[in-house]
Amino acid sequence: MKNLWAPWRAEYILSPKSQQQACLFCEAPAREDSLVIKKAPHCFALMNRFPYTTGHCLVAPYRHLADLTDLDANESGAMMELVRELIEAIRTAMHPDGFNVGCNLGSVAGAGIEDHLHIHIVPRWKGDTNFIPVISEVHLISEHLLKTRDKIRESLPA
Repeated sequence: MKNLWAPWRAEYILSPKSQQQACLFCEAPAREDSLVIKKAPHCFALMNRFPYTTGHCLVAPYRHLADLTDLDANESGAMMELVRELIEAIRTAMHPDGFNVGCNLGSVAGAGIEDHLHIHIVPRWKGDTNFIPVISEVHLISEHLLKTRDKIRESLPA
């Protein structure tokens, strides 16, 4: 038998479910218990609740839109600036060897949530990928999400 420690899943499992799922990106900035790292004028950053690696963050516009081409110039610039800030904060807090940064536009491109545009910032370390995801289909997350969120927040500029 395989055990996977994911204590943050209990909150989701025990939370009340509505029939119509609201957009998590539209709701996150207003929720007190969200994983939001920073709110900016046109966008915000939050931790990915189901990360590929420790420190996996997302940047999303406040407006509910699905494509990069739907952004106005202010939103586009603000999102890229916040991505830059997160990369620097993650470098300071976690010392990764590199990053994957990008968007999955549409379900065929891998978007789990395709109706609300978001940019992934995934820190990477030499040797962070091994046989576990391939053989067991499991991602190993080495630190609790809230602890990682706090470390990144502390490293962001005011």
